Amino acid sequence: MHVAHLSLTDFRSYASVELGLEPGVTALVGPNGQGKTNLVEALGYVATHSSHRVANDAPLVRQGAARAIVRCAVHRDDRRALIELEINPGKANRARLNRSPVSRPRDVIGLLRTVLFAPEDLALSKGDPSERRRFLDDLLVARAPRFAGVRADYDRVLKQRGALLRTAAQARRGSRSARRAESDTAFAAAGAGDVLSTLEVWDAHLARHGAELLQARLELIEALRPLVAGAYSALAPTSAPATLAYRSTLSTGGDAAEDEVAGERGSPDAQTLSTDLGKTLEQQLRDRLLEVRQAELERGVTLVGPHRDDLILGLGDLPARGYASHGESWSFALALRLAAYDLLRADGGDPVLILDDVFAELDSHRRRRLAEIVAPAEQVLITAAVPDDVPKELAGARFDVAEGSVTRVR
Repeated sequence: MHVAHLSLTDFRSYASVELGLEPGVTALVGPNGQGKTNLVEALGYVATHSSHRVANDAPLVRQGAARAIVRCAVHRDDRRALIELEINPGKANRARLNRSPVSRPRDVIGLLRTVLFAPEDLALSKGDPSERRRFLDDLLVARAPRFAGVRADYDRVLKQRGALLRTAAQARRGSRSARRAESDTAFAAAGAGDVLSTLEVWDAHLARHGAELLQARLELIEALRPLVAGAYSALAPTSAPATLAYRSTLSTGGDAAEDEVAGERGSPDAQTLSTDLGKTLEQQLRDRLLEVRQAELERGVTLVGPHRDDLILGLGDLPARGYASHGESWSFALALRLAAYDLLRADGGDPVLILDDVFAELDSHRRRRLAEIVAPAEQVLITAAVPDDVPKELAGARFDVAEGSVTRVR
């Protein structure tokens, strides 16, 4: 798989740009702030429908423009696909495939697969659980695009259920203030009984979609474990071995984001998972929702589900977060990306590798090892502030990026 052409209209800093690409290594070189990352960000957006830099689409549209358009020609084996995304902040985005509209933008997910390394990846080791959840879910979608629908369904249910809980919490506080009542009977008498019955319906939806997402994450982590361990060992051979564990709100009391457990506690034993794991997880989620019902009604938020789980990164017997050095944290983040690349490649076809200003962040050993590992990939795109930031092992085509223009110089 490789990208043959990228075309941008009103995307980030570009009013218009055309970029022809080819297999092998391509370096985009120029001072910071000139638009190098904008180009690879656009490719990442085509692959995932999200940016690695911002949480919403509004910053992707050039100031003063109403929309942005990204067109990308992708070659895979003997097939060619022209993907076009129209980004409309505040409205529904649109997509076209080979110049024909598709019913949903997510229908084109999977036609381009990328693995993107960026300075922001340090948050995988040091940041909040949301960063690691996103890593897992993005990889799930890259491997099986149908999980884009699973994520969307879960997020929709979570939003609806959250709105009900907020309504219930407000009514409950109002009831207690007016009546000094503490029971669900008084709460229902205050007009919130319908909310409770409707909440049970959303419980069922949340458990069903959440179980599907949770099962997929658990299976993904099992596949990632040996790949992460191997990649980390190659990058940091003198460090303690890298480990992965999954912490679920099914067993941490409903607040995984605040729990500091750093081992396998809360992780189902993969060797004992049965073929009906999905049903088992669904029932466990429903049971846990009932257990934390009173706390949810008090706080007005959903306390149980994959949206509060975490991927625990370990070095030997210690959690990487809080104990790993800066270099070890970088190595772990890179190992996760390299493992994702290996997993996607094993599924069939090399994904496009994107290294956004990564080499400037690494010491000489990690720079050399990363270059050696990624050099055989079918297509590698690198951004760098100066030519010397591109390792000699990755010599190839080069474009200079400056003042909104992209010029091939080699």
